[in-house]
Amino acid sequence: MSTNAQTKTEARTMTGAEIVLQALKDNGVEVIFGYPGGAVLPLYDAIFQQNAIRHILVRHEQAAVHAAEGYARSTGKVGVVLVTSGPGATNAVTGLVDALMDSIPVICLTGQVPTHLIGNDAFQEADTTGITRPATKHNYLVKDITKLAGTVHEAFYVAKSGRPGPVVIDLPKDILIGKGPYTEAPQTEHRSYRPQTEPDPAQIKAAVALLKGAKRPVLYSGGGVINAGPEASRLLTEFVRATGMPCTNTLMGLGAFPASDPHFLGMLGMHGTYEANLAMHGCDVMLNIGARFDDRVTGRLNAFSPNSKKIHADIDPSSINKNVKVDVSIVGDAGAVLRALLECWQADAQPQDRTALAEWWRQIDAWRATNCLQYRQASSIIKPQHAVKRLYEITREMGRDTFITTEVGQHQMWAAQYFGFEKPNRWMTSGGLGTMGYGLPAAMGVQIAHPDALVIDIAGEASILMNIQEMGTLAQYRLPVKIFILNNEYMGMVRQWQELLHGSRYSESYSAALPDFVKLAESFHARGLRVTRAEDLDAGIREMLAIPGPVIADIAVAKDENCFPMIPSGAAHNEMILGAGQSGGVAGVTDEGKVLV
Repeated sequence: MSTNAQTKTEARTMTGAEIVLQALKDNGVEVIFGYPGGAVLPLYDAIFQQNAIRHILVRHEQAAVHAAEGYARSTGKVGVVLVTSGPGATNAVTGLVDALMDSIPVICLTGQVPTHLIGNDAFQEADTTGITRPATKHNYLVKDITKLAGTVHEAFYVAKSGRPGPVVIDLPKDILIGKGPYTEAPQTEHRSYRPQTEPDPAQIKAAVALLKGAKRPVLYSGGGVINAGPEASRLLTEFVRATGMPCTNTLMGLGAFPASDPHFLGMLGMHGTYEANLAMHGCDVMLNIGARFDDRVTGRLNAFSPNSKKIHADIDPSSINKNVKVDVSIVGDAGAVLRALLECWQADAQPQDRTALAEWWRQIDAWRATNCLQYRQASSIIKPQHAVKRLYEITREMGRDTFITTEVGQHQMWAAQYFGFEKPNRWMTSGGLGTMGYGLPAAMGVQIAHPDALVIDIAGEASILMNIQEMGTLAQYRLPVKIFILNNEYMGMVRQWQELLHGSRYSESYSAALPDFVKLAESFHARGLRVTRAEDLDAGIREMLAIPGPVIADIAVAKDENCFPMIPSGAAHNEMILGAGQSGGVAGVTDEGKVLV
């Protein structure tokens, strides 16, 4: 990629490390998450000599990227990471892929051996640009210090423009030590990369015409609405209420539409609600805004919403018609698309079929009556659903601004099902990559960005151990993150699949030799508590929330509980397994709530 001519202001001469820091400042950076090493020591020396940018020392490079993701997702800003060459860069790759799949804007600065040693298998050398090419939206290897400032400015533009994503800048040590000119960010548009943000009016009119004529419409929104900023979520809510149509969110889109709104059907997909999945299957017009028809939503593609006209709005044109063929395609920013749809809807004279819409809602209410998320808390053994629901209810009573991160597994799905989100940017989870170990470092990033907010990592006992070393970061920076472990002593989602699909052969899914999480917390200068009985749960949650510093709350939950509803792998999205005592009323679900095969 190349940029237009730089501004004509006289360039200042600086070291490469100073150029990088000045470019970060000029792009609004206040925080860097990183871990030092030989190749980036010039940058760390420059960090030491300034006070404008704060550095957070993590304990592992993967965690640095997840922390930057949490920071970015909760603020709408670009997260910044700094790691050294070789293993420092390779350790960051998992986080980079995670950010790529979930469309999170991250700049990752990686150290590199001096330019004259590149390709010589020098100490701590890795082909970082080669390794990270499929893991990033774009990457750079800077070999000319005169291009360093422009590269950093361009990287920020690329990371946050269009569909956001991670960008790597590989920095040889001699570039950081050498001296060169600092140039300001160009004021003109980028010559070659200019994503389309405003939608085509003709496509907007076509979409509104389909929606006005619909008898069974549904709106399905994803993380693209979150990425477009709070105004996009406000416009989504306004549009849904203006049209009266039902709305469902993907896992990544939770919070874009208020969970308490009667138009909300809950999350859709593999562990989505019965009513959301059946509404998607039975609709005649589907409007998808900012989602990518992920396989966890569609189920078996040849059976996905077979009788509907489909409208897809996305800022990434390559996502349209990639997985599902659509009838109307709209390329543009989710906020701009929603604004245009709302204006066109209000200006369009075609009447809406309110009678058909009322009948559609009666059908949806019948599906809602299945109460697919019901559970029975009837003994002292804590149901994991009950633990999450009470955590939600108690935090809501407190009225504090609450941010939730998760690890990956059953607990993640229970959090999505039972913790209601009324606002965007309060829900941070690993969706596309499903990265165990995401939640704790992501929570660190959120807490750094929002020091006065309540930040809770809903975790599993297996997943939390993936990046447990970040308890040291919590201790060093006195970050009052609360870790709420649903401890069933299994890799719960693995065990569930083994039970349902592999004849209950629990191969290597039992979490043997778990630590004492209370003592582990104390060893990291934090507080630990353990709850084993349902009657003590509320008191345990309140104690956790009352402690001013970091806490690990080890909640012993039912070991054999499964997460329902569930669309098994290879099934259609209307073929769900429901929980005990529930029944489905449509083709594809038996009276026992089991999939028809």
